[in-house]
Amino acid sequence: MAPVPAARTAIAAARTIVVKVGSSSITTSAGGLDRDRLDHLVDALAARRLTGSHVVLVSSGAIAAGLAPLGLSRRPRDLATQQAAAAVGQQLLAEQYAGSFARYGSTVGQVLLTSDDVVRRAHYRNAQRTLAKLLHFGVVPVVNENDTVATHEIRFGDNDRLAALVAHLVGADALVLLSDVDALYTGDPRLPESERITEVDDLTTLTGVRIADSSSDVGTGGMASKLTAALTATGAGIPVLLASAVDAAAALAVTGPVVGTAFAASPRRTTSRLFWLRHAATSAGSISLDAGAVAAVTQRRKSLLPAGITGYSGDFESGDVVDLLGPDDRIVARGFVGHDAAELPGIIGRSLGDLPPEHRREVVHADDLVAT
Repeated sequence: MAPVPAARTAIAAARTIVVKVGSSSITTSAGGLDRDRLDHLVDALAARRLTGSHVVLVSSGAIAAGLAPLGLSRRPRDLATQQAAAAVGQQLLAEQYAGSFARYGSTVGQVLLTSDDVVRRAHYRNAQRTLAKLLHFGVVPVVNENDTVATHEIRFGDNDRLAALVAHLVGADALVLLSDVDALYTGDPRLPESERITEVDDLTTLTGVRIADSSSDVGTGGMASKLTAALTATGAGIPVLLASAVDAAAALAVTGPVVGTAFAASPRRTTSRLFWLRHAATSAGSISLDAGAVAAVTQRRKSLLPAGITGYSGDFESGDVVDLLGPDDRIVARGFVGHDAAELPGIIGRSLGDLPPEHRREVVHADDLVAT
């Protein structure tokens, strides 16, 4: 018998696991929520909890659940109608999950987030504490984007990205992405020449993979968003399994038939602070670097010094997040800046030894930046 790949072994042993399910897996465009599908999912989640794992569910479906009650045949395009559908559907979704988990004597807690709750450091920490306390009490957090109030500017865009952020937020040991597609393929899975990919050990496995957009009438996240979420999580040290919701029981048990596509995690887990910096923080400005400074901060992991700066943009203050730009104006890194923007004109291009003592420090310390 062939050995079980490390990623699947890690997912099977995960103490805390985040599971994301898409709208199309628990709803239909014509009939709203599908109780049988939702119960099938909860059965699998409850079985995983019986093994001693903490489970966090990131569930789409609020807008889709509100379509039928409002007499809508498909997902609306305008934000106001989406929010109206979400206001109706979120309550229905919460009720269904509460009733379904009650069959196992489990309590659920609804957690609605906007991207503002993770791009602002204080909000991020508050969400982290809330989710930790829910798990402490044995509650199953059911997380969704707060579609009712989110504007275009502060939306996650899809719950795949949200799931990756939540996985790191709760210190999860694994992330499972469930959808209407059973695995990652080299191309459109409906085409006979497309081959199923069972394991992704590194980025070379993805060479030549062609990704199509979502074709669902009720969802927003296609395979591209799932792949991005998987790479975000694995890059932070969290293994990922992408599988069909139909195979939820096998995907969460991991010990039965080989299902889906397993993504191996990076050997080094990113700290919460640097993960937030890379994937969630909002930039207050930018600093332009010469080629030497780009190489120093991205390849040699050095601090950004005034001598390597060619310009800046924004009215940021010390401690704010800034983007670091290369000579071609592309973002090469992000970091917590150590100077106010008003201080930069007097220090740009100069060595530390030539500066007054009060300005003789790194612009962005190596411990406070991440390459993008």
